[in-house]
Amino acid sequence: MERYLALLGSINIGGNRVKMVDLKAAFAEQGFDDLTTVAASGNVILSDARDPLFIEAQFESILAQRFGFKSCVMVRTRDEVARAISDNPFHGTGPEHGSDKMVHSIFLSQQPKQSAFDELLEAHKTKGSERLALGDRVLYLDYVHGVGVSDLSSKFLERRLGCKGTARNMNSLKNILAKMDTA
Repeated sequence: MERYLALLGSINIGGNRVKMVDLKAAFAEQGFDDLTTVAASGNVILSDARDPLFIEAQFESILAQRFGFKSCVMVRTRDEVARAISDNPFHGTGPEHGSDKMVHSIFLSQQPKQSAFDELLEAHKTKGSERLALGDRVLYLDYVHGVGVSDLSSKFLERRLGCKGTARNMNSLKNILAKMDTA
């Protein structure tokens, strides 16, 4: 059994309200067990032997059927979550690194084309102070002055990169990883 993190996009944002206890119950009813939720923003730790793509499709289906909204789900192993922290070039100590609240790893549904990422960088270079880097199915982003003042919305990024994503900041990812190691 592999230890996974299911990152659910758009949970408890806008009209997509769901209690974590109800989310766990819905997944358990469909044969998923050993579930732990972290925070109220759609982070579900689970152990499962099935393929991550299967789990993603099942969770998306359950969310649509049981709760009535569409959400993208990204499933990652414990090691992939750890790399989303350690490989983030904007995370760390020192003046060249951003704060854990502003530095995000955006988990992507697929690897974007390098040309799409290059075009995103070119289009944004005169529009804001945010810093971006591309990893393995992860976009690293330092919002520098805050998410709320950035032009880099999830819809904008999805359009430019040609894939869906869901973001977590370093504070959240560290907390999730600690739970994965103890849950």
